[in-house]
Amino acid sequence: MRWLVVGGGAREHAIALALARAGAEVAVASSQANPGLERLAAISSRTEPTDAEAVVAFATRAGARAAVVGPEAPLARGVSDALRAAGVPTVGPEREAARLESSKVYCRELLARRGVPGQPRFATPTTPEEVDRAVPSFEGRFVVKPDGLTAGKGVRVAGADFADPREGAVYAKALLVQGERVVLEEQLEGEEFSQMAFVTDSGIYPMPAVQDYKRALEGDTGGNTGGMGSYSQRDHLLPFLSSADRDRALGILEKSVAAIRAEGRSYRGVLYGGFMMTARGPFLLELNVRFGDPEGINALTLYEEGDFSELLLGVAQGRVDPNLLRFRLRATVVKYLVPPGYGGRATGGGVVSLDEAAIEADGVHVVYGAVEAAGPGTVRLGTSRGLALVGEASAIHEAGTRVESALRHVSGSFYVRHDIGTAADLERRRERMRQLLAPGARASPLPLSVAAPDAPPSSAGPPEQLAG
Repeated sequence: MRWLVVGGGAREHAIALALARAGAEVAVASSQANPGLERLAAISSRTEPTDAEAVVAFATRAGARAAVVGPEAPLARGVSDALRAAGVPTVGPEREAARLESSKVYCRELLARRGVPGQPRFATPTTPEEVDRAVPSFEGRFVVKPDGLTAGKGVRVAGADFADPREGAVYAKALLVQGERVVLEEQLEGEEFSQMAFVTDSGIYPMPAVQDYKRALEGDTGGNTGGMGSYSQRDHLLPFLSSADRDRALGILEKSVAAIRAEGRSYRGVLYGGFMMTARGPFLLELNVRFGDPEGINALTLYEEGDFSELLLGVAQGRVDPNLLRFRLRATVVKYLVPPGYGGRATGGGVVSLDEAAIEADGVHVVYGAVEAAGPGTVRLGTSRGLALVGEASAIHEAGTRVESALRHVSGSFYVRHDIGTAADLERRRERMRQLLAPGARASPLPLSVAAPDAPPSSAGPPEQLAG
């Protein structure tokens, strides 16, 4: 069976690798020539992923029997709708359902209207004057989010991105002046995590929980990014996430799907929630309508025990065999190699040399992102995330150690966060949650009250909320 993969980043390479392991053929529609995808593809086309007409034309020419849309932008532009209209079963929600990610204002207001729990208090000012009226109610601790797609880089957090509430207000007003809508949200204290699930007509089916590292520099400092790396735990939970709290997060996802369907929209694809684990349980920071990047790489690396092609086809057609959802009980760590300055002013064009065979011999996989081939064993970095190295082991820190060992087979001008998935970093995160959950610190568990746009926020903690 031949699948069309729409998109050309590391997430799409990971999807294509999982399909190839299942014996499927892959056709790729991408505006860039990803070396990993080019190596896998039976046929590829330099097609802009958001150009629905061109994508459908290529799908027909390539003889694709089904499709999976990787990035959020094509989903927001209705590419999945066009493919389905052309008779190609597609993994990815319709355009209107994709507004759960493409419009943060729409998402927050829909979930509040439909009574979905686990929402932070928020405001959606439409004028500079409304910003000035809303900001004081957050007592200096708030997050500013542009309404539209920003590739994970548009969020500004008090204490991390602005020191004075007036600076946050200026940023929010600037967005409004530029014609962008904006959401102000209470700042939450805790640990972030991502929970992805396949969504079909018959229900949702979870993948392993993952924690992403948003900040560019070690110790969670530096600029906000699309994600410098991530890890997953052997039992598919996380060091600070219990099975009960994970179930609460899944309940929020289920109710979110019910909310969009109550609006008359269908949803067949992947949904992932960016959550904050707090003293009151998990709160939803954002919804995304596709595999995460890098989180999807962790989950897809673990999927080898079922037929991934059959699973995705079931998602595209609305019903899956639950027996196909089998993820190995192993830990994974992903570390991205990025150009110097990424998270601020990235310097692209650097050449990186890698011995992929030696890396694989160390038990680490290479997933190609925003790079172009520059010769045998070499790639040229762009200004975004270039190469993902994926380690797998029985414990998180062991998987991270494998990636660190594999880095000796890579040379050139790049930056990587070495602290991702280390024992010291994991203990720091566990200790933070132990302090939050100390006797008397934890409030009542879910169900949580739904956020009202004009509700004053309760006090919150340090700048931990980085999703966007």
